[in-house]
Amino acid sequence: MDIKALFKISYGLYVVSANENGKDNGCIINTFSQVTDTPLRVSVTVNKLNLTHDMIKNTGKFTVSVLSTSVPFGVFQNFGFRSGKDADKFEGTRTRRCENGVLRLDENVNAFVSGKVAEEVDLGTHTMFIADVTEAEILSSEDSVTYTYYQNHIKPKPQPPKVKKGWRCPICGYVYEGEELPEDFVCPLCKHGASEFVPLQNEDNKSIEKGEKTMELKGSKTEQNLMTAFAGESQA
Repeated sequence: MDIKALFKISYGLYVVSANENGKDNGCIINTFSQVTDTPLRVSVTVNKLNLTHDMIKNTGKFTVSVLSTSVPFGVFQNFGFRSGKDADKFEGTRTRRCENGVLRLDENVNAFVSGKVAEEVDLGTHTMFIADVTEAEILSSEDSVTYTYYQNHIKPKPQPPKVKKGWRCPICGYVYEGEELPEDFVCPLCKHGASEFVPLQNEDNKSIEKGEKTMELKGSKTEQNLMTAFAGESQA
């Protein structure tokens, strides 16, 4: 079985939020969809380790903000990589409170949908909340963010190590930094001449190649967990 076939499924990215006892919280999810038309119902699936999960389970209410393509990476850092147990995720964020008393984002979103939980499905690590839609509104004409768009246009690309420009003495290890090594340069430590020095770039390129292979290996292992991670960061 090729698990990568599941990566071809189209996923959106959203912020699901909840409110309990005056506390607001939210997290990134990628599992939000309409399930029926009559009655009008939607479903969200949230990791049980999330604080947001417990708040939805206890109150039976949530709001989903549909992220648009203008959303910066900082939103994913804030709502996906931090725990609401330790931080106020909505601090400094433009928001509005919906009719159900739950906050929604007021920028970088094109719509929101509020729901009242009607059924719960225990999925082991996650709970699927099936809810009646209580409020919904289109906020802009921007396209929604898909998981593919996030990977290609929002998530920062890993940067290769910078190559130092200079020369190294292979005898004692002394490094001369600069574009060009003077022909009459003499190593101040071991007194060998410029002809003995080797460019740093040659050495660093080998390190870069090794680093890229390591990064590629780590990436292939991590990729299998990305979809699960966006169903809710641990304790978010």
